[in-house]
Amino acid sequence: MADTLNKSDLVAAIAAETGESQAAVNKVVDAFFSVVASQVGGGTKVSIPGWLSFEKTHRAARAGRNPATGETIQIAASNGVKVSAGSKLKAAVK
Repeated sequence: MADTLNKSDLVAAIAAETGESQAAVNKVVDAFFSVVASQVGGGTKVSIPGWLSFEKTHRAARAGRNPATGETIQIAASNGVKVSAGSKLKAAVK
């Protein structure tokens, strides 16, 4: 199983690579995710060609089944987020 790179580790790695302070990098990372969240939440697809894309998805209301009782239930419509890896990211993990 792969190790996990959390946000503070990511910020430290970017700061080391760029020579910027961790505080400055942390602001940029926070701003990046804030902009992605607001844009995707509003229905705009965010694409970083070759690396990642984020887009809002919609799942229609549907009938489901309660596994404990077997009773048919109605599952409400919902929204989600689709994150897709681009070609450069896929090539990096081969």
